[in-house]
Amino acid sequence: MAGKHSRTRIFSSPAGIVATAAVGVALAVGGTVGAVQMVSGSDQSGQVALDLTPTTAASSLTPSSPAVTPSVSASPSVAPSPSATRSQQAASRGRERTASPKPKPTAKKTTAAAKVLESGSCGASFYSDGQLTANGESFNPDALTAAHKTLPFNTKVRVTNPANGKSVTVRINDRGPFIDGRCLDLSRAAFASIASVDVGALTVRYEVLG
Repeated sequence: MAGKHSRTRIFSSPAGIVATAAVGVALAVGGTVGAVQMVSGSDQSGQVALDLTPTTAASSLTPSSPAVTPSVSASPSVAPSPSATRSQQAASRGRERTASPKPKPTAKKTTAAAKVLESGSCGASFYSDGQLTANGESFNPDALTAAHKTLPFNTKVRVTNPANGKSVTVRINDRGPFIDGRCLDLSRAAFASIASVDVGALTVRYEVLG
């Protein structure tokens, strides 16, 4: 804590008194009140004594800053979280499970049966020599072909051996045979698929397919 200080100054001339008064006014304006005491005596003629004693405590000179109280904002209200509700529906594992549908089998495409335009029985033989057929193809004894006297080229004929039930379908690409009682002359491979080539000739059943 700051204490009071007492100072006494002595001026012996009127000019000094005026100056002292000016200093006192200045100090008073600055916040300090000075007590001016004029002292006259026989020992010190014409001298004035000034008592400059600050009457204001040093603490009062300290500017007081206004206290700032921070305002506390209200905390945001927290909405209650929605309560989880359980469905009244039973769990899926508690239900009776239905069997998954089985994939339907894909229907197989069936080839439509060839239409039989003509049928009959006659003698058939085979041949294995030749260079060109009547339609201009190279003769192939291993191909399933046959010769007929009148059927159009590329006509399909099913030939069946009634003795064993074996049958073969041949394509007409040649003309023949030119022997009475025979209507078909098969390639060697076609004849071998229904009978032994050692037989040479046999009666067959034929069906002209459309």
